[in-house]
Amino acid sequence: MEIFNLFLSFTLFFLSPFVSQAYNHDSNYTRPPPRADFIVSHGHPNFYPQQVHISLAGKDHMRVTYITNDMNVASIVEYGKRPKKYEKKTTGESTSYRFFFYSSGKIHHVKIGPLQPSTTYYYRCGGHGKEFSFRTPPSTFPVEFAVAGDLGQTDWTVKTLDQVTKQDFDVFLLPGDLSYADTHQPLWDSFGRLVENLASTRPWMVTEGNHEIESARIVEEHISFKAYNARWLMPHAESLSHSNLYYSFDAASVHIVMIGSYTHYDSHSDQYRWLREDLRKIDRKRTPWLVVVMHTPWYSTNKAHEGEGERMRKAMEGLLYRAQVDVVFAGHIHTYERFRPVYNHKADPCGPMYITIGDGGNREGLAHEFHYPRSPLSAFRESSFGHGRLRVIDKKRAHWSWHRNNDNFSVIADEVWFESPTSSPRCILNHFRNEL
Repeated sequence: MEIFNLFLSFTLFFLSPFVSQAYNHDSNYTRPPPRADFIVSHGHPNFYPQQVHISLAGKDHMRVTYITNDMNVASIVEYGKRPKKYEKKTTGESTSYRFFFYSSGKIHHVKIGPLQPSTTYYYRCGGHGKEFSFRTPPSTFPVEFAVAGDLGQTDWTVKTLDQVTKQDFDVFLLPGDLSYADTHQPLWDSFGRLVENLASTRPWMVTEGNHEIESARIVEEHISFKAYNARWLMPHAESLSHSNLYYSFDAASVHIVMIGSYTHYDSHSDQYRWLREDLRKIDRKRTPWLVVVMHTPWYSTNKAHEGEGERMRKAMEGLLYRAQVDVVFAGHIHTYERFRPVYNHKADPCGPMYITIGDGGNREGLAHEFHYPRSPLSAFRESSFGHGRLRVIDKKRAHWSWHRNNDNFSVIADEVWFESPTSSPRCILNHFRNEL
């Protein structure tokens, strides 16, 4: 296995593109080149839980996911409010999968709760190994989301995650392209180990990207997400979705909808019908903020992946506009760009603020080429690695900031205070609800 890991690391090193300098607004700033990709090995006995991560799983519940190479380890999580004092034990379910010559370990999913908000819980997986801890999100404002897309597992990924950990947050949002495994299954294991220190302490809510696809995209029906669905089980059942590729959840008084760019989305599709019903059920008095996360951007002035989200935009943008979505996050394009509120390619104060944040640290490098002159709809754009933070202060006000990775420290390169369109006299609350 060690020889295989070394070979894989060597191969990825020479196949990965290199980036020597990022385009950005500060002409005095020169980005160092990214480092080589690397593999994070296990280094523990087969019964030892690894790749531990947590995700929100319905009201007052958390799903704990972990993997063991020993298929006889039980799918149990012991937890409590004091270190080493586990008051409760919950049994969950497990799965595994094969992909050609690769066989996964035993993938455990254990849903625990009910849990109290803003509370630290200590837990142990499978009856073995180290103790972990997490803190549940608050039930009221303020609440803070860390956002980073297209992570991969390069040294820049490590820098991004290091910067994220330096400032507290409540929920991590990842708009697709997690491990960049691209069917190479050991990279899924390596990614799980890489993010464990962070993903085991705060809920990670993710959606699929093109690098999660595991079959040639000849026709839609042949697209597979076997590894993604097995390893990153999200609360689709809890939100009445029949697919792990799209779902929704609440954090404090924010409703977050994760939609799938790589499954059917036209008006006759299951995803469209589910999205329409999910948006219809939202009570903006109870959850005044509405956020959507997807992989492929609908708005961009970058030349990379140009126009790839246009068909989905035409199919679904009306739903988001009528529901008065506040912010839409996307990845896919390896850059950062923030748009002013927009609808149907025109400035609209009642439209969402669209943000592309596909700059988490992927091995493919950054997308440097933008169109000129810049569209007046684009408020800020820069090709540098980094992450973002959405802090919702109360039912009307929120603050967005984008933090550029600057080697050993993070720099806020873009930020904006904004209010929900539902609080604006120009955007009447629930005005379009009957049209959804």
